[in-house]
Amino acid sequence: MQSHNPACGSHRSLADGEQSVGVLPTGYIYPGFVNTEEMCREDLLQCINQSAPDMVVVSLGAAKGQDWICRNHSSIEAPVIGHLGAVINFVAGNIQRAPVWMQRAGLEWVWRAKEESTLIRRYLGDGLSFLRVLLTRVLPLALHQIVHQPQESDVRNALVTYHRRAGQCLILLNGAWRLSNLQAVREAFTRAVQSDGPVELNLAQVHSIDSAFVGLLLLLEQALSEAGRTLRLSDTPASIRRTLQLSGVQHLVVQ
Repeated sequence: MQSHNPACGSHRSLADGEQSVGVLPTGYIYPGFVNTEEMCREDLLQCINQSAPDMVVVSLGAAKGQDWICRNHSSIEAPVIGHLGAVINFVAGNIQRAPVWMQRAGLEWVWRAKEESTLIRRYLGDGLSFLRVLLTRVLPLALHQIVHQPQESDVRNALVTYHRRAGQCLILLNGAWRLSNLQAVREAFTRAVQSDGPVELNLAQVHSIDSAFVGLLLLLEQALSEAGRTLRLSDTPASIRRTLQLSGVQHLVVQ
């Protein structure tokens, strides 16, 4: 089928007296063999949204399907978007599932590599990428957090102060921040988002942060970015800067 004229199924509603059983398809799009860019056209996205689905299932192959979802998830109104990989082949009987004992042991990928030799290269690349992240990020971060384990008093007495100064929000943090004591930080970040102007986060007196704090920091950055505002971290201690770097958010640190 030509890419400029895709098959696009229409919305199907339940008839009077008809009961829903399982999954009720609301439509489909068959774009043909085209690149991801061709499948990101506005008319195709409108077709999906007009069918009012509760879930969108994408089946385009691993790389292309993931690329499409990353490009379009913000434009799709459905609350759930899922990528369907080998399931179609399993249901169609083109590929045999691994024995149950291999599935339970987490070894189905070995079986699939045997059945589909083209997957070996992909699995090898994924494995090497995982190993690189493990050795350069995960393990160093875990060791760093063990070495810089905070005192209980630093967690208990952690303090956050919010100021408005020269048209910007200034948030001063003191102590160690963990999942258990982040409520005050959440409130300060929410207040900053509801205000205007750039936001500066001063970390001069911060002794330790964990992944929950980093996640909250990324949410703040996203909310400010969507409003056309900026986030700046200042006076960041070396140990905190190292935590942020190993967490992949070194772009926030002001040298």
